[in-house]
Amino acid sequence: MADRLTQRARRLRLAIFDVDGVMTDGTLWIGPRGEVMKAFNILDGHGLKLLQKAGIDTAIISGRKSSAVARRARELSIAHVIQGTGDDKVPAFEGLLGKAGVREDACSFMGDDIQDLAVMSRCGLAVAPVNAVDEVKAAAHYVTRAHGGRGAIREFCELVLRAQRR
Repeated sequence: MADRLTQRARRLRLAIFDVDGVMTDGTLWIGPRGEVMKAFNILDGHGLKLLQKAGIDTAIISGRKSSAVARRARELSIAHVIQGTGDDKVPAFEGLLGKAGVREDACSFMGDDIQDLAVMSRCGLAVAPVNAVDEVKAAAHYVTRAHGGRGAIREFCELVLRAQRR
């Protein structure tokens, strides 16, 4: 692991994730009654639990609002869930910092699309899954080998845990 990346990962106290394209593969299933369904990766979920066990707080900031996300967040004991922000996630990020009592350099954000860039640029560790748009990958300190919804979060969690020797 590159030295600067390791240093960034060692400072991490709050890991923040986008949902569509990060926690999921970005596919939305819409049922006949308009209900939206999403698929979450069980390995990613276990990675989040490992981060929490190591004392790292977890959070979601998502532009969309979904009952499936709320349910999955409850199942995973994700402490901070902010949905329905639209494209401007910065106010939610700033509020989250105050609520969680952490500095920007102790946060990570994993995003996949251009609306995530503003928050990524303020975090100590910006992460993108390999399926992110090019601008996001270029702005990231780390780009996963795995796709969003297909192990990217687990890969990131393991990187952090190794860096923190946990």
